[in-house]
Amino acid sequence: MSSPHTLSDVTVITVSYNSAPVLKQMLSSLPNGVKTIIVDNAGSDGAALNELAQSPAVKILRNEKNLGFGRACNFGASHADTEFLFFLNPDSVVQPGTVEAFLAAAGRHPPQTAFTPRIANSNGSPNFRRRSVLLPRREWLPRGWPEVECEVPVVSGAAIFVRRAYFADLQFDPNIFMYHEDDDWSLRVRAAGGKLVFVPDAHVVHMAGHSSGRDPEITRFKAYHLGVSRVYAMQKHGRPLARIRCLAHAAGGLLSPFLLFSSRKRAKQVGLVAGVWDGLDKKREIE
Repeated sequence: MSSPHTLSDVTVITVSYNSAPVLKQMLSSLPNGVKTIIVDNAGSDGAALNELAQSPAVKILRNEKNLGFGRACNFGASHADTEFLFFLNPDSVVQPGTVEAFLAAAGRHPPQTAFTPRIANSNGSPNFRRRSVLLPRREWLPRGWPEVECEVPVVSGAAIFVRRAYFADLQFDPNIFMYHEDDDWSLRVRAAGGKLVFVPDAHVVHMAGHSSGRDPEITRFKAYHLGVSRVYAMQKHGRPLARIRCLAHAAGGLLSPFLLFSSRKRAKQVGLVAGVWDGLDKKREIE
């Protein structure tokens, strides 16, 4: 049975931080009729983004400072007017038939459902969120993609399809700047009685790590916020020994011999340790 909805009922929400070089390919991969909101998180490529937004289907929202991924997604979603939202990383390529597959799946499930596609790395290997530090091991899934449409314990923020009205009631935690906002959101969806569903006929290729560049400074910045967010999210969801586990993991990585040969790896590990250390000291309000 065909979906009663059309492509014009979908708005892609994507967050850009100097992501113009990869956004062109992502926008080109979207089918005609789908709208797009680009949230510019105070990057330095505003002129390049303007060139990408020549179509009336593309709208740019600009933040005066980098608000982080989750808050930028919330901001973009608040400016959409379609029934469905498709959160998508800028370094992604949507394969033909994906949005249609999501719309069809939405017709088979209740409104309180979020959907995730078959995400692949650029080499074709599975990029599937099968586990999380916020989940007990008994909920982890096997490697690779599930073979059929099914419920999953968590979804990846790289690609989430959801009804706008449902997301408006259950947004990303604004206390999380970057990383683990999708894990946290997944657990809150499930706690509220919602479902997370894997749709195998929806297919997205994700060039992971290329959305904002790969120089050591950017790498350190991302790793720092990974450390802060991991401590916060694990404590929020009552994971056992959260502080000790985060600190041990971060400090243990400093012993890797590979750090001697890669400035990016050194920057990543130093940033992670600093983020975990600062995360241990931060006093944040948990809603």
